[in-house]
Amino acid sequence: MEILEQNAAYVVCIKPAGIPSQGEGPEAMPARLAAELRALSAQPAAHPPAQPAAGPSASPAEPSLGLHGEIYPVHRLDQTVGGVMVYARTKQAAAALSRAIQEGRMEKEYLAVLTKPMAEPHGTLRDLLYHDRVKNKTYVVKRKRNGVKEAVLDYETLASGAEGTLVRVHLHTGRTHQIRVQFASRGMPLVGDGKYGSRKNAASPALWSYALTLPMGGAIARIRALPEAAGVWAPFEQALRMLT
Repeated sequence: MEILEQNAAYVVCIKPAGIPSQGEGPEAMPARLAAELRALSAQPAAHPPAQPAAGPSASPAEPSLGLHGEIYPVHRLDQTVGGVMVYARTKQAAAALSRAIQEGRMEKEYLAVLTKPMAEPHGTLRDLLYHDRVKNKTYVVKRKRNGVKEAVLDYETLASGAEGTLVRVHLHTGRTHQIRVQFASRGMPLVGDGKYGSRKNAASPALWSYALTLPMGGAIARIRALPEAAGVWAPFEQALRMLT
């Protein structure tokens, strides 16, 4: 786990694949992140900490996290997916971030490696999805009914080769397994995603939370992090370096 940015209202970090993004157990991200912040706050600072800017997600009256603060999840990542996440450090910040998500003011970008290229190098995918909680699997369906939700994403091909096709994905909706099932339904499952049709099953599908754009402290912040250029990402090291 790596902390990318923090202030008195929020903390942005990299969630490793395989760790739950929510939950109360000691192995879940909130507990791990709280422990990491306590360890950091116990270390002597090389420079005095900067004062956080006031804004919709922070208030001058809010105390700093210190050693006894809480961590509030405001969005989620599948346990098998790693990458950038934001957590609130106060109830007020959590409410502000939740409003931003509901109002579409928080943008999410992902990187994925498909087993083969899409017919078009870029485009928009729009589907109706139904998530079966018992099977923990999502399906593309043709008609609206109870539990069915619309799913929309934009994609852009960044590189393609024998090892797969690297795409950048901009989510407009946040449905369970959305990216995985929308590409798989078109015959292009993610590399390593045996659940949705990849011949090579892996502990984690080739999916990474690449960037978050959200209102923070009265300004718009875009925070990003690349996956380590190893394993399934190694063939795309050059394309990853060119990302902005």
